Amino acid sequence: MNIENKGYVENKVHEKHAGKVLIRTFRKSIAIILFLVFWQVAPILGIVDHQFIPTFTETVGTIVSLIIKHEMFIHIRVSLMRAAVGFLLAGVVAVPLGFLLAGGFKKLEEYLDPLLQILAQVNPFSLFPVFILLFGIGEVAKISIIFWVSIWPILFSTITGVKTIDPLLIKAAQAMGTSKIKLFYKVVLPGAAPSIFSGLRMGSGNAFLMLIAAEMIGASAGLGWMVLNSEVNFQINRLFAAALTIAVLGILINKLIGFAEKKVVVWKQDSFVS
Repeated sequence: MNIENKGYVENKVHEKHAGKVLIRTFRKSIAIILFLVFWQVAPILGIVDHQFIPTFTETVGTIVSLIIKHEMFIHIRVSLMRAAVGFLLAGVVAVPLGFLLAGGFKKLEEYLDPLLQILAQVNPFSLFPVFILLFGIGEVAKISIIFWVSIWPILFSTITGVKTIDPLLIKAAQAMGTSKIKLFYKVVLPGAAPSIFSGLRMGSGNAFLMLIAAEMIGASAGLGWMVLNSEVNFQINRLFAAALTIAVLGILINKLIGFAEKKVVVWKQDSFVS
């Protein structure tokens, strides 16, 4: 095959692949597109009360207006700081603790599991008075609430990830004289990584879910405060703009964690290809 024919074939392959990606993307997005279309036309047609629900374009217009005024960036920065600190602290505590309980202290994990399950099921809203009593209404209370709701999915996913590692892999590595440190980095950590990332995605979702509630405790800035302030002052467009921004940020962070997983858990990608 000469160079021209080879290039032609490669172009056709790339075009076919690009077409498949486009179709797959459209299929995944069709529900969102239909929802946004309904959101746009429902207030106009009177399906919902336009006084209480603005159209999608009006909401986006409000976001653009707030960005131009630099108001939106201030609230985004404050909210991301709170969510990031609470979420990262949860990860720093939950991941090592999960490895210790599932790997080195299995009996302790069996005893603690019922208590941990009960604590995870406690409604975080009911704990607001406790957090306020312990930490006041400052930043520590807000970060603590986000930390509380983020730690449980990360902890349980880490424990599950370690427990589901194939014992034959560990025994084979030990039979070859692999040290405990090398065994952890070469077998245990990669084996538990997919489950850990799953917990991180759930934890980040919980963090943004509680962000609105956390910022209603004595805050003066942030997207959650913006929602509450807009509700009190009956600024419906601003309320929906803040809610939409929170949703978009949550999706972007979830996608970012998924991207990091693809970069870190390379062996999983290779296994699917092979």
